[in-house]
Amino acid sequence: MKISGVDIRPGNIIEYEGGIWRAVKIQHTQPGKGGAYMQVEMKNLIDGRKNNVRFRSAESVERVRLDTKDFQFLFADGDALTFMDKDNYDQITLDRGVLGDAAAFLQDGMDVVMELYDERPISVQLPDTIEALIVEADAVVKGQTASSSYKPAVLENGVRVMVPPHIGAGTRIVVDVYAQEYVRRAD
Repeated sequence: MKISGVDIRPGNIIEYEGGIWRAVKIQHTQPGKGGAYMQVEMKNLIDGRKNNVRFRSAESVERVRLDTKDFQFLFADGDALTFMDKDNYDQITLDRGVLGDAAAFLQDGMDVVMELYDERPISVQLPDTIEALIVEADAVVKGQTASSSYKPAVLENGVRVMVPPHIGAGTRIVVDVYAQEYVRRAD
């Protein structure tokens, strides 16, 4: 499906110069002289390269629809992550780099959605939020104001997040996987 270059939105998958790219950030610019354009930061889904491209409204790009399939994360062996197709129980092994920073939040048995292009896995979507246990949290500093005073904490997977002062070690919290931020205390 062809779309205008200025209609690209973050998360769109487009075909550009023979590669499959995901729009990461966009910025619409309307200079005083000349036509408006969309500055798009893109990441290649096959080899991980990043690129910044300007698209004018007269240019069009091919928007790609990816096939999605439900998989379950089984285990990690170094940088190799093994997933199982929930329909036919086939196993696929991917490099940790395909998931980026989100790989730290994988948990055994977690359901994920794999995006495929021509039957080839190119991306894995985790749930937006997960529950995690805080194993280490800094002490509260006396005299800090209650408004927006957060302290660093370390989760069971080694990821550091900022949490409110009343959250201590041993507390289960809900974390946004992609922003790596505290959302709320787990029930």
